[in-house]
Amino acid sequence: MSWNDNGNNRDRDPWGGNNNPPDIDEVLKKFKAQFNSLFGGKSSGGSPKGFRRMLPAALIIIAVIYSLFGLYTVDAQEQAVVLRFGKYSTTKGPGIHWNPPIVDTRFIVNTEKLFTHTTNSSILTKDENIVNVEIAVQYKRSNPEFYLLEAASPEDSLAQASESSLRHVVGSNSMDSVLTTGREQIALDVKSRLQARLDTYKTGIEIVAATIRESRPPEAVKEAFDDVVKAREDEVRLRNQAETYANEVVPIARGEAKRALEDAQGYKQKVISEAEGEASRFDQLLIEYKKSPEVTRKRLYLDAVQSVMNNSTKVMIDVKEGNNILYLPLDQIAAASLRSQNDLNQSSAISTSPTTLDSSIQDITDRVIEEIRRRQDRR
Repeated sequence: MSWNDNGNNRDRDPWGGNNNPPDIDEVLKKFKAQFNSLFGGKSSGGSPKGFRRMLPAALIIIAVIYSLFGLYTVDAQEQAVVLRFGKYSTTKGPGIHWNPPIVDTRFIVNTEKLFTHTTNSSILTKDENIVNVEIAVQYKRSNPEFYLLEAASPEDSLAQASESSLRHVVGSNSMDSVLTTGREQIALDVKSRLQARLDTYKTGIEIVAATIRESRPPEAVKEAFDDVVKAREDEVRLRNQAETYANEVVPIARGEAKRALEDAQGYKQKVISEAEGEASRFDQLLIEYKKSPEVTRKRLYLDAVQSVMNNSTKVMIDVKEGNNILYLPLDQIAAASLRSQNDLNQSSAISTSPTTLDSSIQDITDRVIEEIRRRQDRR
């Protein structure tokens, strides 16, 4: 039994229930009739089907599609330049816009994105030396109308103007300035000069920053220049060390000078006070001397002898009516007296303070003076 036989002697034909294949000519005729009826022709039966019923719908569909192709969106960092039949029409900012297709042509330009251009050249300086300078220029397309319409190739104009400005500025400075201290100023001069040229060319490019990435001497003189740079760095380092040392020493010296001035002022006040006290004592002594000259004279004599004896460790006494001289070694007497008082502490080291020794000498001196007075009174 064949694949299209269901057991009832009926063929299961996928083309319509019989075993005969469909006629190709019949299929083509049906397709042609439907096509003619759609576009205003006549069907095989001769009945007209006009195109007028489908024309409005077709026009509406075409208009919708045309409108959709005219819609576009401009981002916040972009601007759209619109050309109408190839001529500049307007510039539109961020948002949703519509322009008729085919009639208008739009170009969207990012006006906030930063681009970088690098220029590297060997340039002759003012003092006739050659330096290798590399500068990086950051820019953005701030005026899309000028960028698209006024300049044929804004980037090429930027490259040529960058090299020209760099050569002019570097050629106006010395090699030392280009390689060391003047790099920032050179970058600023290049930026201003380059911006002026780009504005003259109407490129629509705005220079944001210019930075000298590298400036170095030629290889033939690089070692000598490195030595010069090292010597300059040593000079700066030593100067900084000297300033640091000065900042440390000067405050100390000022403090010592202030302290010396204060000590001198205190010594001055001390001397003045002592002089005033001596003068006051002398005035009082003068009053007493006028009252009893003899007694005052003897008292002054005894005070003088006492002051002398306080600073002497030996006393020699001349005895009248004889050739004998009495010798009193006060220092030995005082030491013997101290040893007798410190017998209990002989195991420990004996340390006699100057104050104790002076007091002992003072006592012995008083005793000697009293003995002398007694002997004089007896005579």
